[in-house]
Amino acid sequence: MKKLLSILLCALIAGSCVLTGCGADNSSPESSDSSSNSASSDSSDPISGIEATASTDKYRNFYQIFVNSFCDSNGDQIGDLQGIISQLDYLNDGDPNTGDDLGIDGIWLTPIMPSKSYHKYDVENYYDIDPDFGTLEDFEQLVSECHRRGIKLIIDLVLNHISSQNPLYKKAVEEVAENKLDGNAEYFEIHETSYFGSDTQVNVLSNGYACEANFSHDMPEWNLNSEKTREEFTKIAKFWLDKGVDGFRLDACKYYTNKSTDGTEFLKWFYDTCKTINPDVYMVGENWSDDSDIKDLYKSGIDSQFAFKFAQTSGTIVESLNTQSGSGLVKKLISYENKMRESNENEINAMFLSNHDQVRIANALEPKGLDTEKFAASVYMLFPGNPYIYYGEEIGTKAESTSSDAYYRTAMVFDSDNLPNIYVNTIGEDTVAPTGGGVKQQLEDEDSLLNFYRRIIKIKNQNPEIARGKITGQQNFDDKQIGAFYTEYDGSKLMIIHNFNGSDSKELTITDDMIKNAVVRADLVTTDTETHVELKDGKLTFPAHSTVILKSAE
Repeated sequence: MKKLLSILLCALIAGSCVLTGCGADNSSPESSDSSSNSASSDSSDPISGIEATASTDKYRNFYQIFVNSFCDSNGDQIGDLQGIISQLDYLNDGDPNTGDDLGIDGIWLTPIMPSKSYHKYDVENYYDIDPDFGTLEDFEQLVSECHRRGIKLIIDLVLNHISSQNPLYKKAVEEVAENKLDGNAEYFEIHETSYFGSDTQVNVLSNGYACEANFSHDMPEWNLNSEKTREEFTKIAKFWLDKGVDGFRLDACKYYTNKSTDGTEFLKWFYDTCKTINPDVYMVGENWSDDSDIKDLYKSGIDSQFAFKFAQTSGTIVESLNTQSGSGLVKKLISYENKMRESNENEINAMFLSNHDQVRIANALEPKGLDTEKFAASVYMLFPGNPYIYYGEEIGTKAESTSSDAYYRTAMVFDSDNLPNIYVNTIGEDTVAPTGGGVKQQLEDEDSLLNFYRRIIKIKNQNPEIARGKITGQQNFDDKQIGAFYTEYDGSKLMIIHNFNGSDSKELTITDDMIKNAVVRADLVTTDTETHVELKDGKLTFPAHSTVILKSAE
């Protein structure tokens, strides 16, 4: 989590950005899996008749939900857990072959624990649900409903810092005032003021002491090397894992270090501790540092870390779209994967386009056309690993301003004919629907961005090699606009080919040395075009901004 807004701004935005009365079922029996973006919409569609299989392992298509902006079940203009429950059939109806849902099988919830701020990254109580969101009973119901649909649920866990209003910290402040430093003070980075450099932000205490607080003076930092802290973290992890959560998104793990330990040692301790509680626990870390730091943290054994360099409106994926450099993007991805697997051979890459700290990706892509939005989704979703879809990304939600994080956490629009209201006296604007409409409208449009995302995930569920495979090589076609690579899993190989040219179709020669007796296993075509996907006599023809997946017929 990047440096947050001031507490004042956090309070101002607290009630914004959610849909009142969004509990209606948005799954659509009339809307089947979109095939219009394929070579055809009839039985010649290559994905027709292929069985999709639900995941039973850690490989998932994750969906990030900023809880208070997703769905409001009680009309108080704040999203809540019951609101999420009401929309689970939209995300996953429990059957990967119906085609009537998005296909999400993993959910990441931003912080849900009690906090005065709207973002909840300053936790006052690690053992409860913020009353704005519901109760522990609501959470237990959410876990049960997720698991019934085959969805794994992970929650944001903030271990770098705490709220200054947390009882453990308040007690530490009282004890320091009495010159007692061997009690609660040991939980936190409390030292004499002279200990800290001039560039370190602190929470000033009494008697010449302060606590490190780099994100905000109201968010003092834990002492991660303290045995007391680690005992507390063990209790916290057990509490939530016993509630049924499947793992954690670890906030700010870039900062898991102090004078006595480094981030890798602490993260290994925490990951190993959680595995003793749930051997199948899944963890993904937020680390927006450079490759070397990410590589070091993978030595901890953590499953995933977000691939920040490829994301954001200025990241490698958008840059490659702008320059139409498909081969260059694949080369960079392979280099990144190879480096990370030197530290952890079981690493599961976590690709994404945007998140709650970044400008909505549609702000950068929508002006370039719907085909570009679709193609970007195809590119990042089809790399091996676990992709993370930021809620609303699948319908092209934009930020109405790029002036602060609060605007990036905009309302989810389920029905653009019934827009959610925000507090207009707070930021002066009403919610604006995505260009293609809300969920309801896009389900009815077979060429929508939402239906394109649904097709991508269905293809992934039909082809486990995509997520689970290791990239075994790049296929060069003497064309920098083509991004092609092989992924292999369990003895099966696919070749995934992207055409990064936004206006021209391509014709490629496919030989048996590449894929023996190749057939088109799946395709993703972003616009209506006279050029169709065709593989005939070793010649593959496919349109601009389209993707083809080849597999051996044998």
